[in-house]
Amino acid sequence: MITVALARTLRDAGLRWHPETGDRFVIDKPEVDEDVYTVSEMTVERHDSPTGTILGFNGTTEWALDSVTASESLWLPREDQLRELLGPSFIGLTRVSVSGRIVYTVTATIAGADRSFASEVPAVAYGQALQAYIAAALS
Repeated sequence: MITVALARTLRDAGLRWHPETGDRFVIDKPEVDEDVYTVSEMTVERHDSPTGTILGFNGTTEWALDSVTASESLWLPREDQLRELLGPSFIGLTRVSVSGRIVYTVTATIAGADRSFASEVPAVAYGQALQAYIAAALS
């Protein structure tokens, strides 16, 4: 899973979220952004209205939270979602052992050049590649 900081960077770069079943998110407020939620018809359900999207918490007894707007939430895209967002610019993912630890490298064509992004977490490498892709597309 990507970090909250990387998710914020992606959002601030222009990545937009349209909540779907299975999406993970945090509430984007200090001291509550540690709990990860999943959009699901059973627990967290998306409600679209003319004023925006509301994420409803059904049957939540742990704490008093009925709903939160999508704009107050921060999407934590999964590895497969990040790869899909890279689209045809995605070249490949490699896994190598470096000094006893596993490192994943995503290679993507960005602004006409092949670039590589490495992390011990594949989703983070995908997120870094997508951040660079968005920045290049907007410049």
